[in-house]
Amino acid sequence: MKPTLFVLAAGMGSRYGGLKQLDGLGPHGETIMDYSIYDAIRGGFGKLVFVIRKHFEDDFRSKIISKYENHIPVEIVFQELDKLPEGFTVPQGREKPWGTNHAVLMGKKAIFEPFAVINADDFYGRHSFAVLGKQLSAMEGWQNNYCMVGYRVKNTLSESGAVARGICETNEGNYLTGVVERTDVERIDGEICFTGENGQKVVLAENTPVSMNMWGFTPDYFKYSEDYFAEFLTANAGNLKSEYYIPLMVNELITKDKAKVKVLDTTSKWFGVTYAADRQGVVDKIKDLIEAGEYPGKLF
Repeated sequence: MKPTLFVLAAGMGSRYGGLKQLDGLGPHGETIMDYSIYDAIRGGFGKLVFVIRKHFEDDFRSKIISKYENHIPVEIVFQELDKLPEGFTVPQGREKPWGTNHAVLMGKKAIFEPFAVINADDFYGRHSFAVLGKQLSAMEGWQNNYCMVGYRVKNTLSESGAVARGICETNEGNYLTGVVERTDVERIDGEICFTGENGQKVVLAENTPVSMNMWGFTPDYFKYSEDYFAEFLTANAGNLKSEYYIPLMVNELITKDKAKVKVLDTTSKWFGVTYAADRQGVVDKIKDLIEAGEYPGKLF
């Protein structure tokens, strides 16, 4: 059975003004997501599942899904504020969805095979999908044994300023032991660094793995996520902005020895529009990849 690609797109409606200006960065108006889906298909993925907000379903179907339907089976699931475990209600004043791992939970009734999770608006690159597709294809029937793509930090920086990155800590078997979020990672005087707890500059090796939210799970992950979500809601009852993130769930599993997460190395360069000034750079990078033969001029 081929793995599924699960695309987190519930934030798109708010960010892109109802999808009207879904940013075309390729030569024929291709979005970053188009490149991810093209790469996933050639990386051996057999199904697409999008998690979106219900209110832009029609827009999403006509503008986005219609492109892919003749190439790969597509399903949609919905992330809404009130999709909560039994006994819980939406706190008064809560407006924001519950975060990335809540979005993942929405796939429970649509995904029954190993699956990858990605952000809709990050450019992950061909090699990362090949590596993840190969790993997930071998994970059929596995439990408590997941993976993530660890990007080399040098391949994820912005030329426009400092970025936040989840710095991965691994053991000798390349299994994840923790992810520490650093908010000011940048290259200064030739060295990649961030500010440590004591205010000192900490230098990172060029190939240090970082998490760009590209994960590989098996369906047993849904049960863990459901159970822990109830704990999360109880603990954060008074915080209207708290979010249930994937790294939070993963950290819970690895620190309690409930699951292992293999960190997969990739040579792909990650890029995205972190700053408005990054946009032209992304357009140029895609153009270079097309000229180098990585992608055809027109994808779908």
